[in-house]
Formats: sequence, C-alpha cells, structure tokens
Amino acid sequence: MPLKYKRVLLKLSGEALMGDADYGIDPATLARLAKEIHEVSDLGAQVGVVVGGGNIFRGAGLAAKGMDRVTGDHMGMLATVMNALAMQDALERRGALVRVMSAIKINEVAEDFIRRRAIRHLEKGRIVIFAAGTGNPFFTTDSAAALRAIEIGAELLVKATKVDGIYSADPNRDASATRFESLSYQQVIERDLKVMDTAAFALCRDHGIPIRVYDIGHGGALRSILEGQPIGTLVH
Repeated sequence: MPLKYKRVLLKLSGEALMGDADYGIDPATLARLAKEIHEVSDLGAQVGVVVGGGNIFRGAGLAAKGMDRVTGDHMGMLATVMNALAMQDALERRGALVRVMSAIKINEVAEDFIRRRAIRHLEKGRIVIFAAGTGNPFFTTDSAAALRAIEIGAELLVKATKVDGIYSADPNRDASATRFESLSYQQVIERDLKVMDTAAFALCRDHGIPIRVYDIGHGGALRSILEGQPIGTLVH
C-alpha cells in the first residue's frame, strides 16, 4: 500500500525506550523501534524523530524536589541527547542513514540544529533525530516535537504513547474511560487531556498539522499510520 504521508515527525518519549524496565534504555525495545522507523524510511517516508529524556532525567521532577528548574531542564536536554545517540546507533546497525541534530551546542557528538540543513537531510533520505528539545528551559519535548514538525513542513505529527489513543480519563485508573477516534485541537485543550502539553497542541492547531496518537507497543502501527489507516486517535 502506498504511503499517505511523505514527511512525518515521530515523537518518542524517553519512557518509551525503557520497555518494562524502571530506568534507562532497554536494548530490545530500542531495536524494535529502530526496525519500525527504518522500515517506513525504506518505503520512502522522510522521518524526523524527537526523543524525550524522562527515562534518565526529567527537569520538572527534579525541580519539584528542590533543584533549580533551569538546571534541571538542562540536565533533561542532555538526557535526550543520550537517547538520540542510542537511537542513531540502533538505526545505523540496521543500515539506515541517520543524523542527530541538537538544539544545544554539543558538536563532538551531534550537529547543530539548522532548519535548512535538516530539510536537506530529509530530502536525501536520512532519518533526522532532533535532540535537546527546543534548547530552552520550561519547554517540553512535546513542544519541541510540534515546533520541529512545523519547521520541517511535516504532514503529520505521530505521538507514540503507552496507550492506544486519547481517552476521556486515564484508562489505567478509570475503567469507564472511553477512547476517542478523533478530536479537534480545541476539544483537547478545553478538556485538558494530558497526552501532550497545551503548547504543543496550540502550535499544531495554528499551523494545521494533524496529530496521530497511538500505542508504541502495537507492532507495525507506524507503517499502518503512514499508509493512512485509522489507528489510535486523530487530533485535527
């Protein structure tokens, strides 16, 4: 089946890389995710990836325990660089062409993020992993994903989570929670549904980028989404 979307931005949380572990990176989970990303790239999709750092450090959590928030967020940015390098390695072991671009200067291990260069990498068939969030404290990697999606001209933002879409409440805590097939940006914001932060939804709303939220544990789902299949929840 031909792909419906030519250029996409995939948002992976740091927690997604943990698998069933409590901390760090699970090699088997990393390899599985790399396989799915490489598969859609081989089919002709131009793929950008924004990865979080919550499996190593989370700035807001550290701040809640007394650390300076700016310091904590900078530590979180470095955690995303570590995750990006791990994903780059997993993809390259599969034969993929990959570039890591960082929003903070760390030139020994990653390129600086330059919008035109990122687009050129994508046009040449390289998978581009965007690290260090927006490079600014107080902004989440969800906001970074929305920002990068806009900057590269993505046709879809794919948000990988541990549940199969957006629910009316946390399905792990509320058995009566119902899953939405589709929502408008405004409905998500007004209902304060927590799958991404409000700034990320607002950015996508203002620039007309649809968001597809799906279960990262659903094997093959990324390819199905790019083929246009209605997996998870669509925010548009």
